[in-house]
Amino acid sequence: MAISEAEVKKVARLARLAVPDDRLEAYTQNLSNILNLVDQLSAVDTTGVEPMAHPLDMMQRLREDVVTETSHREKYQSVAPEVEDGLYLVPKVLE
Repeated sequence: MAISEAEVKKVARLARLAVPDDRLEAYTQNLSNILNLVDQLSAVDTTGVEPMAHPLDMMQRLREDVVTETSHREKYQSVAPEVEDGLYLVPKVLE
């Protein structure tokens, strides 16, 4: 699947990306190559293949979910200009 330079410009504008004119041809070619690869992958028959989260059938090592640090809230909030009920109070910036 080929993509045109006009389409690359449109996508770049929508994504708010700056694509210099001297690099436009290279970007177009690279994006066309990526789309061609996706087309090739889509052509592969995956009937009967179960989706995998990881290519290796392994169990993930997990650690115990325990608290490793004590709360420092009071220490940090002691230097804050304004605090109420454990929350930092900040000036209103939007109306």
